[in-house]
Amino acid sequence: MSGPQGTYNGSSGYIVSDELRNSVNIAIALQKPLLIKGEPGTGKTMLAQSIADSLQMELIIWNIKSTTKAQDGLYVYDTVQRLYDSQFGEHDVSDIKRYIKMGKLGEAFLSPLPVVLLIDEIDKADLEFPNDLLWELDQMSFYIPETRETVKARHRPIVIITSNAEKELPDAFLRRCIFHYIDFPNAEAMEKIVAVHHPNLERKLLEQAMESFYALRSLPNMQKRPSTSELIDWLQALVVGGVSPARIKKELPFLGVLLKKNEDLDMILQQLSGKTQTRNAMGRYR
Repeated sequence: MSGPQGTYNGSSGYIVSDELRNSVNIAIALQKPLLIKGEPGTGKTMLAQSIADSLQMELIIWNIKSTTKAQDGLYVYDTVQRLYDSQFGEHDVSDIKRYIKMGKLGEAFLSPLPVVLLIDEIDKADLEFPNDLLWELDQMSFYIPETRETVKARHRPIVIITSNAEKELPDAFLRRCIFHYIDFPNAEAMEKIVAVHHPNLERKLLEQAMESFYALRSLPNMQKRPSTSELIDWLQALVVGGVSPARIKKELPFLGVLLKKNEDLDMILQQLSGKTQTRNAMGRYR
């Protein structure tokens, strides 16, 4: 089994910090999974695509849900199809291999070329899920009792694991990973990210939008602070709507693109309404 080759240097569609780039390359060199944490919208999932693009590898994505079990990523024995074939089909049901379907981890192991495997949002699963993967990620193999065969990785995949920190992960699992926390981008880094998606944005529009965006994020009672992806969508909405920088400061148009919680929308709309009433009152007494 060969390990992944190459050095990750970022990609044209993803702005990567020196620290994150180093973490990726250390994980590749040590042949360990890279665990990425950070609040939603900091580019955790997109990192895996960037690595695949940079190293010209296929990306295999295993999206984790609350009901996902570790077994799902290895293989599934399709007993229902076998039963159906035994009653109505023409296939030889004694060949159990026909009914073994590889999961995403199994696909990564059997790929003829090295791949990037993204295990996305691992903290959505139950607490035992990470521990149930320890052996497979350590040994790069798993056993199929139905066929009495061991599946071994032809090439060690680059494993990227993301977490939104909804729950703590087991210590035994953490010890086997390289860890990196992606901080939310500051204004300077955010401008570079925005430039990738909106390279021709009017400077004054960008400055006012950024000022309003970070002001919203700084409010203490926000239920869900707007993320990078929501800022990029909001900027697109502002351009399409022909909104001026002055109107952004005054009205915060298309607020529903930025805020996704009723409580946050109500709070901001009340603040905007209060400012308008104050300005109107001041105008009457001038």
